[in-house]
Amino acid sequence: MPIKIPSDLPAYDVLTNEGVMVMSPDQAARQDIRPLRIGLLNLMPKKIQTENQFARLIGATPLQIELSLIRMTEHQTRNTAAEHMAEFYRPFQEMKDERFDGLIITGAPIEHLDFTDVTYWDELCEVFEWTQTNVHSTFGVCWGGMAMINYFHGVKKHLLDHKAFGCFRHQNLVPASPYLRGFSDDCVIPVSRWTEMKQDEIDSHPELITLLGSDEVGPCLVEDPGHRALYIFNHFEYDSDTLKQEYDRDVENGTEINVPMNYYPNDDPSRAPQNRWRSHAHLLYGNWINQIYQSTPFDLNNIGQ
Repeated sequence: MPIKIPSDLPAYDVLTNEGVMVMSPDQAARQDIRPLRIGLLNLMPKKIQTENQFARLIGATPLQIELSLIRMTEHQTRNTAAEHMAEFYRPFQEMKDERFDGLIITGAPIEHLDFTDVTYWDELCEVFEWTQTNVHSTFGVCWGGMAMINYFHGVKKHLLDHKAFGCFRHQNLVPASPYLRGFSDDCVIPVSRWTEMKQDEIDSHPELITLLGSDEVGPCLVEDPGHRALYIFNHFEYDSDTLKQEYDRDVENGTEINVPMNYYPNDDPSRAPQNRWRSHAHLLYGNWINQIYQSTPFDLNNIGQ
């Protein structure tokens, strides 16, 4: 089954050309089925790139998905056209009476700030509380996941002395988890961050379950059953060239940066990078969608009750 998105959203043509099944709202209305309502609270500066990445993953499942794009109410992006934001995004304050089967909260390039110094932190805390009454399952990604685990459990983020940057092997710590169905014993995941969460601090909260972790870059995927949430601190959603774009940008700007580890063949940035995480990315997000489908109420009004 396809993902339901507006036919004039850039992701519609991108995914169509890749062979991903997409459906316009008019086509979806002719099907006698309730699609899963998935919200994307997009905090990344490159909105369209992020839309494509997550729509690609959740649109590959055999279920009809209705994707809604959400933004912080007062925060104005400088990297995406105002026309795009006005046409496709709705501010959170206009949507908070609605209910969703799932919500993805993306990362944001503000790792160096304390959480409380983020200009939209108060509204984001309102979003976190709202997920407990109006969202069946929430997926916090990178900074979004760090912010959620900090808000609900007080787990702190710690600055690194150098950027964790590259593709790192992670161990499957709970093979029986339904979210890791089909996973290998280990997998490669792109990492790009200046902060980390510490495993011992997560372990001090027995209600949290670490599903994926790395000896090199620490915990990655954490399940929080009590808040119906997953937190992932790395980037399964990245395109093949996303780390390359970040590396090239920093080189061009004269920013000190190491070549992303285990990314280019022979660590040679003149060669095309290889994608070694795509299949596990689809597995994880497909498993998340499947778990939502298996457990969400048919009547949206019953979500959160």
